[in-house]
Amino acid sequence: MALLTAASAQAQKAPVKVVEIKFGKPEPADFDAKSFVADSAAPAVVLYDYGATRFRLNGSSFQLESDRVTRIKILKKSGYNVATVEVPLYHRDRSEEKLVGLRGFTYNEVGGKVEKVKLEIAKAFTEERTKNIRVRKFTLPNVREGAIIEYAYTVTSDFLFNFQDWSFQREIPTRWSEFQAVIPEYFDYKMLMQGYEPLVLQTREDSQMQYNLHTEASLDPGAAGGRVASDNELIVAKGTSYHWAMQNVPALRDEPYMTTMRDYVARINFELAGERMPGQGYHNVAGNWEKINMDLLSNDEFGGQLGHVGFLEAALKPLAAQYPDPAARAAAVRELVLKSVKYDGTNGYSASGPLKRSYELHRGTAADVNLLLIAALRQAGLAVEPVILSTRGHGRVNQNFPLLEQFNYVVGLLPLADNQELLLDATEPLLPCGVLPTRCLNQTGRLVTKGVAGRWVNLAPAQRHSHYQDIKLTLDEQGNLTGKVHEEHGGYSGAAAREKLQQLGEKKYVSELASQHPSWEFPTYAFGEVGEVTKPLALNYELRQPASSSGKASELYISPLASFGEGRNPFSHAERTYPVDFGASSLDVITLTLTLPPGYTAELPKPATIALPAQGGRYVYMASSPTPGTVQLTSRLTLDKPIYGAEEYASLREFYRLALAKQAEALVIKKGS
Repeated sequence: MALLTAASAQAQKAPVKVVEIKFGKPEPADFDAKSFVADSAAPAVVLYDYGATRFRLNGSSFQLESDRVTRIKILKKSGYNVATVEVPLYHRDRSEEKLVGLRGFTYNEVGGKVEKVKLEIAKAFTEERTKNIRVRKFTLPNVREGAIIEYAYTVTSDFLFNFQDWSFQREIPTRWSEFQAVIPEYFDYKMLMQGYEPLVLQTREDSQMQYNLHTEASLDPGAAGGRVASDNELIVAKGTSYHWAMQNVPALRDEPYMTTMRDYVARINFELAGERMPGQGYHNVAGNWEKINMDLLSNDEFGGQLGHVGFLEAALKPLAAQYPDPAARAAAVRELVLKSVKYDGTNGYSASGPLKRSYELHRGTAADVNLLLIAALRQAGLAVEPVILSTRGHGRVNQNFPLLEQFNYVVGLLPLADNQELLLDATEPLLPCGVLPTRCLNQTGRLVTKGVAGRWVNLAPAQRHSHYQDIKLTLDEQGNLTGKVHEEHGGYSGAAAREKLQQLGEKKYVSELASQHPSWEFPTYAFGEVGEVTKPLALNYELRQPASSSGKASELYISPLASFGEGRNPFSHAERTYPVDFGASSLDVITLTLTLPPGYTAELPKPATIALPAQGGRYVYMASSPTPGTVQLTSRLTLDKPIYGAEEYASLREFYRLALAKQAEALVIKKGS
């Protein structure tokens, strides 16, 4: 990511030729299938996407005016959905953004001629999406495989803070994406370039701008400086023109270990930071983290809730005496909240109503549950402060943009001795105290505290994904395997396994495990530590695997570790332009002891150690024969970082390839002479 400021770049020549189209006249080459051989796997391709935002005077106030022109080639039926377009429009009080000038066409080549069908504007409709957002939706007609669709519209807005962001990338490839912005000197916008694709065009040019004022009334402070103007006065102001473009942008793929796609898409975001009016100096309108801190604490749905849990006093009072240790007392209070209020799956940082109501209903949002937890912990004598954060599905927080809209969750923070801190959440009964849910593992949160400015809080967990398997197998002369397996899931793996067990039940859980290995039989099984969330979830089971052929064999080939490892490399693509985000570090250990048939010996594979650069992780494979007639194999895979950058992807992919190849290495077992 890069923050673009007024001083970040000077005007420069475009390194590539700017693509231009004539609306209503598609290019003949775009109907030729040979033009899309490189994109044949894609359901559709964006041929051209152009946007431009400028300011104009509407009466005595400035208004934003944003144009868009888009042309897309449909390659497959699975790409028909791109013919339905959604345009979000913000509204507040009596003001609303408006979509004007909508037009569109669908083109199909029929019998060597281009058939053109016009978009029926009357069929467009509006959907209320949120309190302040309504979406205007329309669908291009007569869409088929090979069709070209194009549409254009303008959005007018009185909300200068809602400058239209621009995405250069989509879930389908984009041949050309271009955006222009013309901003008068009166307005200061922060510009954040996000994503992992390069710009082919980036220019900035200062120029003179003219605005025609059609009123005799005084200008608004947000317009041209608060001075009285005569009818039809021509206002000349300095301004800056920006121009960005990307070419041949690949589709944004949904790959393993990502947060939300919004975190990775190539785009530019705008935030109104201030206004610079003649004779008035600079006025900061963006706010700052200190103001957000104060606003939250004074908000009735946030800070105002934290002192209203007198209804819990009787239940909390004994805990202070019973648990003098702060961490133990916090765990006891959390247990009380867990048993009292169930999380309903809705995220947020503001309470949906009085906390007493959620307590009486025994159900509430994440904010209801965790604000109740914070208030109860304070009532129990613990100095807990709230921390707001953004869940993985909501997107990463940009610390350069002080916007409350970036957050959608709240947890508690309890200071402990020796500068230690305990992060507290009461939405997940399957997690121990002090461990945040996986959804919260999103790098950083913001402490909200009284009297001083808040600060950033590292959300990287001490817990990790932990999986341990101890396997004892016996091989007979026919190649049949029998034995016992002790398996443990700890940390975040333990929480995930317990949730799965809770959803499926023991029988279906084991059946699903067996289905991954069609030749396996599980005569008996037993779970342990199911309710002890501070301990790993245990599973003990007997295992039988019949030989693939009957009769005694003088030579056997088996790969016992391959059945218990990950199986396949999760990173199938040769390249990745964005990080791999596991959320937490991980440890996967397999210890396998194999008893050979009498009179047989095994050729032991060579040991191996594979290390990731910069101490990012390690894989260790060992093979030994601790006693005659036995083989012991050990596989230990450790990933020491929760996040690996795009520049580390090739090493991580190769690391997995080598580790899985070693796990799949066959033991050669021969009968002695």
